[in-house]
Amino acid sequence: MANLQDTRFLRELGFRIREQRLAHELTQEDLAEKCGLHRTFIGSVERGERNVSILNLRILAKALRVGLVDLLVGLD
Repeated sequence: MANLQDTRFLRELGFRIREQRLAHELTQEDLAEKCGLHRTFIGSVERGERNVSILNLRILAKALRVGLVDLLVGLD
């Protein structure tokens, strides 16, 4: 089970992914299709419910046309 700091980290990361998705005017379904991932997976990542692997995070960053570091910089 994740501790409070881990939970906050995952929520902030999910929020950043959601911000980028909305900035690109994509639905969760659109992003999922671009990534080859399931829509419910995208939703659970955005809500901070899932400890996303680095490989899936790289796929998300590429689909959102941002650097992987841009999603992570400043997260504690």
